[in-house]
Amino acid sequence: MKIIFAGTPHFAASALAALLKEHQIVAVLTQPDRPSGRGMQMTASPVKQLALQHGLTVLQPESLKTEQAGKAIAELGADVMVVAAYGLILPVAVLELPRYGCLNIHASLLPRWRGAAPIQRAILAGDKETGITIMQMDVGLDTGDMLLRQACPIEAVDNAQTLHDKLALLGAASILEALRLLQENRLTPVVQDNNAACYASKLLKNEAMIDWRQDAEQIARAVRAYNPFPVCQSKLNDVVLKVWQAEVCPDQHGKPGEVLSVDRRGITVACGKGALQLLVLQRPGGKAQPAAQFMQAMPVNAGEFFGNLNA
Repeated sequence: MKIIFAGTPHFAASALAALLKEHQIVAVLTQPDRPSGRGMQMTASPVKQLALQHGLTVLQPESLKTEQAGKAIAELGADVMVVAAYGLILPVAVLELPRYGCLNIHASLLPRWRGAAPIQRAILAGDKETGITIMQMDVGLDTGDMLLRQACPIEAVDNAQTLHDKLALLGAASILEALRLLQENRLTPVVQDNNAACYASKLLKNEAMIDWRQDAEQIARAVRAYNPFPVCQSKLNDVVLKVWQAEVCPDQHGKPGEVLSVDRRGITVACGKGALQLLVLQRPGGKAQPAAQFMQAMPVNAGEFFGNLNA
């Protein structure tokens, strides 16, 4: 099939790599280059980098709502557009250009977790599974008919990065299967139940500040969900520490924010219910370190340094 691919981050690049093996990619749409890294150098998206490696035509419009963008897409004569974490709104005129419309690779089992951060919101909510939905795009936010759904369990050790990587691979396999079924005229659209929908809002840095009055289980899910961004944080002696990994201690109790113990394995902090042992931490300007290494670098005795964390 002649495919236009629209995507930007690593999640989308996984799908593009799979499509390149079986289909003709007539062009790639991706976000304009952005400043990135400590030097804030202009950097191409992972999708653009992969596309250029394969000599593909790359289009980077600021918007798809212009007449120029619509004309460029129409001239490609694509059978279908595959979209994965592209980042731009597709107007009706663009949605209707390809022969089979536009198919989206969405990282949740719709109608649950429509929106920008479905992977992180699923972990935060304590969901036992998530998955990939291949959806026929319409003008709504992830509201189109479902064409294919593939489930993926959320393991107790999964954080946002590990779950992202699993879903990227599943998304790549799912879009290949959906396109095969589409060519065989065997896809059956299923209308979403809007009453069962929930919204996965964009992640904000300030929501990663730990509230020790919450249950330890809830905070532990936040630590996993916000790894690698924006990373859970807590103030200790006016220093903001990042918490990369933690473990629930259900049988330990104390005043929320109270440091119950400090040892080589971690720092155990009381929560609203139970306690949380902080296993991997990072101080400002430093690297993430296991608790033992973190405390070896302390300028004073760890027991003297650690008092209470701000609730």
